[in-house]
Amino acid sequence: MKTLDEVAEVTKELPEELQSEVRDFAKFLKESKASPKRTRFRLDWAGAGRHLRGKFTSVELQHKALELWGD
Repeated sequence: MKTLDEVAEVTKELPEELQSEVRDFAKFLKESKASPKRTRFRLDWAGAGRHLRGKFTSVELQHKALELWGD
């Protein structure tokens, strides 16, 4: 028996309220899992620290970032 047939058989045995949950879950899987979204890397942050170039070294900025993160 195919998976789809098995799902249909089990779903038929459920109360109508649970059948609608199965339908909703299948729709959720279709939208979120079956077709993964392709995203490109965003580089809109590039150059954001340009104004700090003459004030701090990269190591100093790393230390500042760690202070802000609480590490």
